[in-house]
Amino acid sequence: MNAYGEIQRIYVRAPDAEAMTSWKAYGWHTEPDAAATVAEHDAFVDILRGSIPDVVVGRTKVPGDPDAIYAYDPVLVTDDGVIPLRPGKDGRRGEPAIVTQELGAAGCAILPQLEEPATAEGGDMLLLDPRTLLVGIGYRTNEAAIEQLRSRLAQQAIEVVAFDLPHFHGPAECLHLMSFISMLDTDLAVGYEPMMPVRLVQSLAARGVQVVEVPEEEFLTMGPNVLALGPRKALAVDGNPVTRARMEAAGVEVLTYRGAHVSLNGDGGPTCLTRPLARA
Repeated sequence: MNAYGEIQRIYVRAPDAEAMTSWKAYGWHTEPDAAATVAEHDAFVDILRGSIPDVVVGRTKVPGDPDAIYAYDPVLVTDDGVIPLRPGKDGRRGEPAIVTQELGAAGCAILPQLEEPATAEGGDMLLLDPRTLLVGIGYRTNEAAIEQLRSRLAQQAIEVVAFDLPHFHGPAECLHLMSFISMLDTDLAVGYEPMMPVRLVQSLAARGVQVVEVPEEEFLTMGPNVLALGPRKALAVDGNPVTRARMEAAGVEVLTYRGAHVSLNGDGGPTCLTRPLARA
């Protein structure tokens, strides 16, 4: 598994209008327009279907949890199977069981879940290559999770490389590792370097990974949160023209979607909305 190969199969979760009534408790910016959110998500899924052979749509509700739309966070997908995580956001603790139930029904192998006191969310994890998993330690993912992941992934010859994340706006807001970096190919990423740990910048440079730089004004509008549909083919939220132009200058084909309701309001970009299950 990697973060940039051509996606063959992907998992998404449909929005739940009833759960959106809990938007304040989950830190969404404004009261969601349920119809607009559903419409944007439907259009997003249509774009995925235009590039990906198999799109699995999960519809099991997680009562009172609007964040359950962000399918990337509850699990880690490996070549050996799906590892259910243990979200650091208390209100999301019910998601791994439901997501793994749906993925199991879709034919995925399910591995043992991370155990307390570990907390971990998928947004803090990024496969730099098939044998290197980058993990951010912050308010959602802790050192206990790093220890458990290292032990388990060693069996798959995957090295876990951990970095401390910035405090930024603190525990009340979600800053994941993937809030400021996404892979686009084996040797190309898009990112907002001022938020990156020094060791991460050095690691990318040492591996010959070029970073398409996101300008400051496009960081909060999810310029760095980009889904690689395949090598140098990306799906990004609409509205970051400088980042898009820089990616295109680096040889990346960029598709965009309208995400005012489904992404920007809940701070979940295209990587957050999806969990790739198989890549070429």
